[in-house]
Amino acid sequence: MKKSKKYIVVNRKAKHDYFILETYEAGIVLTGTEVKSLREGKVSIVDSYADIEKGELWLFDLHISPYEKGNIYNHNPKRPRKLLLHKDEIAHLIGKVKEKGLTLIPLSIYFNERGWAKVELGLAKGKKLYDKRRDLAEKAERRELERAYKIKY
Repeated sequence: MKKSKKYIVVNRKAKHDYFILETYEAGIVLTGTEVKSLREGKVSIVDSYADIEKGELWLFDLHISPYEKGNIYNHNPKRPRKLLLHKDEIAHLIGKVKEKGLTLIPLSIYFNERGWAKVELGLAKGKKLYDKRRDLAEKAERRELERAYKIKY
């Protein structure tokens, strides 16, 4: 019997604000109290982003609340956290991020089948205001069609 992913947090605003071109699954380097706070769901990825520095991938502005029962070993809530990807994936991302308008944003954080914390990163391009309006109009139209279909059948 295979377990599924246990999602901790999902960045719903990301798909509204960005076109997601590619997705990557990366490991995240955490301390013990950070893992305990993640298991309690005390994390916010709203303003966080990933960047490449000196050939390593880092996650910035991810807020993991301090563990309540932690003591002097508690962590800094907004510290940069290292992400783990293969070298060839990082090299590919270096070329992509140098392109104008592309950025790496976290789409979700979850625990995989083995209990390891993972981050789903998206290579994204920002949407313009008219793109967002078009998406909302298409979503409303789809909803109306589904309602009409449900009533008819």
